[in-house]
Amino acid sequence: MHQTRAQVNKKIPVPRKGTQYVARSLMDLENSVPVVIAVRDMLKLAKTAKEVKHMIKQKSLKINGKEVKDYRDSIRMFNLFEADKTYILSLTPQGKFVLEETKQKERPCKVIGKKILDGKKIQINFHDGSNILSSDSKIKTYDTIYLDTEGKIKKHVEFSHGKDCIITKGKLLGHKGKIENIEEGKVTVKVKEKNVEVKLEKNGVIVL
Repeated sequence: MHQTRAQVNKKIPVPRKGTQYVARSLMDLENSVPVVIAVRDMLKLAKTAKEVKHMIKQKSLKINGKEVKDYRDSIRMFNLFEADKTYILSLTPQGKFVLEETKQKERPCKVIGKKILDGKKIQINFHDGSNILSSDSKIKTYDTIYLDTEGKIKKHVEFSHGKDCIITKGKLLGHKGKIENIEEGKVTVKVKEKNVEVKLEKNGVIVL
């Protein structure tokens, strides 16, 4: 599916002038970039959607280690995207998506929910729509888990005082800071020597 250029999420850095319609992500419109825009408009690795489709047929594009199947596939926040190099989708302090070159092999995933299944296995749900099964009861909602391309846990960062974080919603979208205090329903983040309050919710703050 497509959308008009004016309808494109303002976090996606595409020119406001150009063709009337542009592709939109298949999933999570607010927090993702479609592959075609990432390759053509952000990384400048192709000039047309046709060239991007050819790259997909050549199996040269991957998201979190999995081959891209559709030029509208969603690259979600902090996903790893493989093209000519490996990139991670992050945010600039201006609140725009950016693909930063990285040597990381694991991606940070914010825990947004947990569910106990039969057999006492715990299903852990992440901000990017992915989930895993784990028996680790120490993992809590709002913590960050670093996963490799096989979905294995490589690192666990608790959501707690003193942790580095990035704000992912609101006026300070894209700003990095340090958690100063956590209260019911809100978290205080120190950004550039100033304390700001952010709602404690699924999209708000991710510890890194």
